[in-house]
Amino acid sequence: MTLSRRTFMGLTAGAAALPTTSRIASAQAYPTRPVRIIVGFAAGGMTDVSARLIGQWLSERLKQPFIIENRPGAASNVAAEAAVRASADGYTLLMAGTTNTVNATLYDNLNFNFIRDLAPVAGAMRAPQVLDVNPSVPAKTVPEFIAYAKSNPRKLNMGSGGVGTPQHVAGELFKIMAGVDMVHVPYRGGAPAVADLLGGQVQVMFDIVAESIEHVRAGKLRPLAVTTAARAPALPDLPTLGEFVPGFEASAWTGLCAPRNTPVGVIERLNKEINAALADPTVRARFADLGVAVLPGSPTDLGNLIANEIAKWAKVIRAANIKPE
Repeated sequence: MTLSRRTFMGLTAGAAALPTTSRIASAQAYPTRPVRIIVGFAAGGMTDVSARLIGQWLSERLKQPFIIENRPGAASNVAAEAAVRASADGYTLLMAGTTNTVNATLYDNLNFNFIRDLAPVAGAMRAPQVLDVNPSVPAKTVPEFIAYAKSNPRKLNMGSGGVGTPQHVAGELFKIMAGVDMVHVPYRGGAPAVADLLGGQVQVMFDIVAESIEHVRAGKLRPLAVTTAARAPALPDLPTLGEFVPGFEASAWTGLCAPRNTPVGVIERLNKEINAALADPTVRARFADLGVAVLPGSPTDLGNLIANEIAKWAKVIRAANIKPE
């Protein structure tokens, strides 16, 4: 697939040239009927929770239902294609995330181009991941873990929620940057992977904070570091991986996108309201309870994140020779 960051950013830049009066009129009239937010995963996961928190806020502020439609399948590609094919009128949105930027390279036969066919609206949240190990692993720090992994090549099993998931690609990035060789064991979701990490069938996992934090607090898993550039508020005493592997950064994120050519006034209004939600203390607290941070910003900010993530994970996918299941 050909991915052009210039083309992607031009979609939002070009829309800004519309007459101001038509943009204002479009924004003032919208929405006049229910809006659906498509989620590419089953209910209960971080993408779904993000959509429901934002959807509830938008429903209350804009006086129309924002209905969450869960459409899991093909690693979220089913949902993305449904959004791409929807009318560009602001009444169908996609809660996108890290997996979509991975899929842009992982799958070479998609019927859409994520950058070309979807317009960024607003970020929602960014979730740190944690390098968790089963307590049977004789390493209490990242340097000790790297040394142990190097002296025991392919003896450590690394669990993930599936091929191409944030847990998987973060682990592959670590393997490349730290120079270690671990065996990837994909599961059908993060929950069963964490269950086997607790049981010792896999020994390490780059897990989403919200999925493992209670096990960490209970002492059932040993956390070594978080994957974000800054320390995570939910685990403030835990160092970042970048402190030991310079330049390492990985996180899971979500944000709303709309079909290409959605009126810019609609996008601007949604962006304004979503940023208001992310600034609200109650909404911020609900995200913080999940161990994640809000991700405010402009459509261009989200567009830059998407383009940068596609480029970043493309390098990892090719270097690790990752193939879809």
